[in-house]
Parts: sequence; C-alpha cells; structure tokens
Amino acid sequence: MIRFRDALGRQREESGYGTQDDAIERLTQLYAEKKTTAPSVAAARRELGQQTVEEYAKQWRPRQRKITDYSTGEHVDSSINVRIVPRLGSRKLNSVTPMVIERFLDEMESDGVGLGNQVNMFRVLKTILRDAYAKGAMADDPVKGVQEPEYVREQVAIPSLAYVKQALAVADEDLALEIVMMAGCGLRNGEARAVNVNNVVAQDVYRVREQIHSNTLKPAKLKHRKVGEFREVPLPRSVREAIERYEAKHGATKDGYLLRGPGGYFTEGMERRRAKRLFTDLPPEKGVGMYGFRHYFASNALGNGIPITDVAEWMGHKSIEETYRTYRHLMPGSITKAARILDAGLWEAA
Repeated sequence: MIRFRDALGRQREESGYGTQDDAIERLTQLYAEKKTTAPSVAAARRELGQQTVEEYAKQWRPRQRKITDYSTGEHVDSSINVRIVPRLGSRKLNSVTPMVIERFLDEMESDGVGLGNQVNMFRVLKTILRDAYAKGAMADDPVKGVQEPEYVREQVAIPSLAYVKQALAVADEDLALEIVMMAGCGLRNGEARAVNVNNVVAQDVYRVREQIHSNTLKPAKLKHRKVGEFREVPLPRSVREAIERYEAKHGATKDGYLLRGPGGYFTEGMERRRAKRLFTDLPPEKGVGMYGFRHYFASNALGNGIPITDVAEWMGHKSIEETYRTYRHLMPGSITKAARILDAGLWEAA
C-alpha cells in the first residue's frame, strides 16, 4: 500500500502493488503528475484511474461498434474473460505500468499460450489501456516501450496442381464447386460456400458480395468490409463453366445460391464433413487443408507474374503487408532477377 496527497491536498491510499518496484514507480508517476496537472483535471483523472481493469473493460466493450459481435467480438470477449480479467482484472487502471504489462506477457509465455494468441490478447489489452490513457486514467502511456510478442507466421502449405485436379475428381459435387471457387478465384471458404450465379457480372469477372458465416450459418458481410461492400475478382473460363454446369444440373435458389443444405445454406459443418471424407479418400500433401486451395490461387497468380498489389485486392486482404508476409516465399527469384536487371543496366551505363 502507498500513501500520498493528491492535487487537492487530500490524503489518499492505493493498494494492489505486487512488488516494491511497482509501488515506487507509481509514487514517481504521482509526483510528476501532481507537478504538471491542474488540480481539477488531476481529480477527474484520479477518479477514473481508480476503476479496475475489469470495470473499465466492461464499459469499453459496448462502445466498440465497429466490432462484429458474431466473429471478431467473440475473440475479443474471449481475450478479456479468459486471460486479461483473471490476470489483471482487479488491478486499478492507474497502477498499470509497462512493467505490469511485461509481467503479463511473461506469464502468458510461462503458461504455454501460443504466440498467435499472445499477440491477439496483447492487442486487445493495449487497445483497452490506450483508450483509458486517452481519457486521462493514467498520466503515462501504460504500454509505452512494451514490445509485441514476435509471431512468425508459418509457411503456408500449397497443394500441387496434380493434387487439386485429383481432389476435384474425388470430392462430391458440392465440395468440388467450393474448391473450384477457392483455387480459381481466391475465395475464402465462407465466400465459396456462398457462390451465387448473380455474382457473375461479366464473362471474366466474379463479384464477391458475402460469405456464409461459420457461426451464424447465414449470409454475412465480407471480412474487412462494411455491410454492402464487395470486391471483384478474375473469373477464369474453367471456373465459369464449372458454375454453369452445376447450375444446369442442380439449379439455383430464387436468390441465386448454388450450394444448399437442409437449413437453406451450405454451412461450415457440411463443408467440414465432406472435406474429412475427401482427405480420407485422398490423403493430402503435407500440411494441406481446405484453405490450401485458396493458397493455390495466390501461388498461381504470383508465380505467373501478377503484381502482389492485385493479388492482395482480389484475396480481400486488409493490407498488402498481410499478403507479403503470407506469400513472400512464392517470389524467391525476385531478388536474383532484380540483380541481373540492375547489372545489365550498370554495364550499359558504363
């Protein structure tokens, strides 16, 4: 416990410091704040700073209107309830310092939390604390200087063209059409499950409007897009013909959907059962899963010299950095090629 006088001269007490270093760091922070902050402002900040991390997180969460509750929202809630609140929930906001956050990260690592989950939980915590900091709950940025856990994305597994062809021959007709949309147009699983004849807007253009979400089992907006937004992707002739053959044989719903299920839509569960049968009948190449067919699209495009900026747009990535981090190994010859071009230019200049 520490005792001090606030900007209004009133004696205060604070508890909840695990070590003497934490207490000293907090007293130093209070002294600096008292010297530089007007009494009325300091009093308002201190009142907010007395809230616990759990209390503030509960107020913060409903204000995040851009978070989609049935997808991103579930991951955020999980980070808060499973890791952040149990570890930091009772700590007052004004006692959260970079040292506290470093200890939180160390504990996650000791608990064996995967690096990907560490990154996600740290980002949620950082967003909450930065929001509190912006409102004056702390005098100093509580995550300043704290390095995000370094998550190195594993190299994606890409099926060979031979395996893709075999999979199309072995899979049932529904799954085969989904695979065609993923490998031929770069669609995500949910987007491929929502394949729709009305999305063929030109002989060589397919408009991706929605996905059949794995949680709601209904049409939903695209990932990284607002409701009503879409993206257009190249429609290879072979993919268009596959769509036409399926429609000629099975028809489409009144809304144009090709793949259907008992509840109306072709759901993630229906895909999963069919994929399990496929991979049992045709053992996949090392590391390949359903998402590998989407990776094949990127491999095919980048391997044939299509600019990574176009590939990023067609795949619906949030940024080109995501595309580069995921598929940089598919461009191994770019540096060698550049060296040859630059060398030729130098000799010509000489």
